[in-house]
Amino acid sequence: MKPPIAILGLTIILGASPLAAQSMTDMVDLSSDAYTKAEMSRADIAIAIGKLQPGKKLNLSGKALNGLDLSGMDLRRVNLQAAHMMHTDFSNSNLDGVNLDSAWSLNSKWVGAKLRGASLFQTQLQGADLERVDFSGAHVAGDFSKASLRNAVFDKADLSPNEANQSMGLMRGTFKNSTLDGASFRGANMHRVLIEFSSLKDADLTGANLDDAELGGSSFEGANVSGANLVNADFTSANVGGIKNLKGAKNWDKAKGLPSTTQ
Repeated sequence: MKPPIAILGLTIILGASPLAAQSMTDMVDLSSDAYTKAEMSRADIAIAIGKLQPGKKLNLSGKALNGLDLSGMDLRRVNLQAAHMMHTDFSNSNLDGVNLDSAWSLNSKWVGAKLRGASLFQTQLQGADLERVDFSGAHVAGDFSKASLRNAVFDKADLSPNEANQSMGLMRGTFKNSTLDGASFRGANMHRVLIEFSSLKDADLTGANLDDAELGGSSFEGANVSGANLVNADFTSANVGGIKNLKGAKNWDKAKGLPSTTQ
């Protein structure tokens, strides 16, 4: 096999299959220092933030911050684009408006964190604990597969792909085998979102735009879809028993894969 090369902070293994959207974990060496060690400590970051001049930001783009305890910190003035934050603890931290594009944070902890208006394009959060995280108004086009997102808030967030800028594939909100019980997506743009084999028990999808969403195999027991746009949403093999206000949704009759008993 040819030696790996680094592109955009990723260690790419040459000779592997073509890079595909939302499936990059097998394309990097997760055992390398870049994904296992930290270049800074919590104290280093706190001191650097404290020294910032008004209006300035701390640039930690591409930094290795793996395994750190950053819980409860105010990180609103930090740029974390392409940072490596594997197994890092952000519980109850404030990251409102923070740039997390292309960041890697697998199996990390974000319980109760604030990411309102943050940017998460191509962000890798597989297996993360994101319970009660507030993504309101955020741009969420990352991978949340196998993540726990119970009671997370995506109100008015944009989970859709930017179809004019997809050179590396279709980057969108991706939830495979994820737990979204009690999550709120009120008024969210979920155009072409991918939510497969996931649980959305008692989720609130009121007024969400789910056109062309791929929802196969997911469970919608108790989920509220009042006012949601379901045109071409694909529910093939999904559990829609107990779904609330289906006929109060927009274009529910144009959704795909709904059992005939619901139509």
